[in-house]
Amino acid sequence: MTSENRTEKDWYSVLGANPSDSPAVLRQKYQKLALLYHPDKQHGDISSEQDAEGAQRFIEISRAWKILGNEETKRAYDLQQRDGKLSQSFPVDNHIHMEDMTWQEDGDYYSYACRCGGQYTADQRDLEQTSLVNCDSCSLIIEVLPDSGR
Repeated sequence: MTSENRTEKDWYSVLGANPSDSPAVLRQKYQKLALLYHPDKQHGDISSEQDAEGAQRFIEISRAWKILGNEETKRAYDLQQRDGKLSQSFPVDNHIHMEDMTWQEDGDYYSYACRCGGQYTADQRDLEQTSLVNCDSCSLIIEVLPDSGR
């Protein structure tokens, strides 16, 4: 399996499938899409651009099946997907713009309400150095983006 297969494509979404689908369900989804997009099944009244798009889609469907249709390669792909999700350096709960935060003049800091009832708080200097802010009462993290110019 190439690195392109591991990182750039979600082969389950190519087939319209879920990782929890059985091999039989994966096969059914593959067969349905393969019949729909197979170059020999295309009607003569489509444009050459649509024909090329259909052929590219068929190639992606075939690649997805090559990986997900084989128990060994599917297991390796699933492990790589899980590994990629677990290796993120931080789990960000939400992305907000700085203008969505409230300036607290009495304490000279910005705040934003967390869904747990706690607060994300940061002063101007904190936001200049990093855009990640922890909740003061749970483990959630938000990423504060520059003002959107709204």
